[in-house]
Amino acid sequence: RANRRKHQQSRLKALGLARSGETEGAARREALAYTAGVVLVCLALGGLLLALRAGGATVGWAFQLQDPRVIAVLLLLVAGIALNLAGLFELPIPRFASHSGTGGAFMTGVLAAFVATPCTGPFMGAALGAALVLPPVAALLVFAGLGLGIALPFLAIGFVPALRRRLPKPGAWMARLRRILSAPMFLTALALAWVLGRQAGVDGMTLGLAATLLAAFGLWWTGRRQLAGLERAWWPAAPALALAFAAAVLVRPQAPAAAAETTLAGVEPFSEARLAALRAEGRPVFAYFTADWCLTCKVNEKAAIETEAARQAFADGNVAVLVGDWTDGDPVLGRFIEAHNRAGVPLYLWYPRGANGPKVLPQLLTSGMLAALPKGA
Repeated sequence: RANRRKHQQSRLKALGLARSGETEGAARREALAYTAGVVLVCLALGGLLLALRAGGATVGWAFQLQDPRVIAVLLLLVAGIALNLAGLFELPIPRFASHSGTGGAFMTGVLAAFVATPCTGPFMGAALGAALVLPPVAALLVFAGLGLGIALPFLAIGFVPALRRRLPKPGAWMARLRRILSAPMFLTALALAWVLGRQAGVDGMTLGLAATLLAAFGLWWTGRRQLAGLERAWWPAAPALALAFAAAVLVRPQAPAAAAETTLAGVEPFSEARLAALRAEGRPVFAYFTADWCLTCKVNEKAAIETEAARQAFADGNVAVLVGDWTDGDPVLGRFIEAHNRAGVPLYLWYPRGANGPKVLPQLLTSGMLAALPKGA
């Protein structure tokens, strides 16, 4: 029973973000550690992006998700987190982190930044696009500011006692919340498996799922040993995780010819030649650029682009629709996106009939906004 109580305390420790430390000093240390993790990852991604571009590569923001091996590794990490939240096994608390929690907060910030940065496009699109043409020091300041913005809510909780007092007091509800939080993590793992299938085909997705199953088996076995109070409980998970990560890095992208086509009726793949031909015919053109790993893109497509109102308006206005799929980081599309002062997707362009250039639309769309475009053409 004492052993089980100790496990329960470590579960509550994993939800430290909800209570922001037990003392004023601990709250601030955890907030700073979390912020450091977020900012360092943003600086690292930004620095790597600038270095790759300086070397001649055409890459944009969220480039880390264009590689299916990264998606496969993230699938393993997210599935592991989901299984931990569900109570299948317990993470050991290192001695240096067991007192202040700074180590766990730092790693939480690292993972949060790595996964969340692709979703900053709708809010930071222009700033990230400008960062690509700024001097390196100024560009890195933009990336550091992005990290600070991501970490700001937790930083505020850590340094403003009044905000912490508004949080519920620690208790049994945290264990229930932990189980509930496993559900969105499982859904995230499912979404990553779908993205992996789009990037690497059925074979790549199968390999990723097999690696996840292997890792889950090792973690389950470890969890059973932890419940029995056995020493060296982690020995089954260690080889399973090593083999799973080795399998994940073997995933390769599928051939471009096998890439999935858009599901929109009447939509053509984007190319600059096709765009020029349509404009020469005098037709208005709506061009949008998307990626399977871009959540904002997919929400816009379901909520605005693929709606009956937008379809009917485009049909009535004889509007041509072109879609550029940037899932695999196509350098040709990357250069076109960059030319419109954007560092990545989503990008939405409206070419009215007879206009010299496009109108760059907001990165959050509505069906009404799109339906009104042909009326002004």
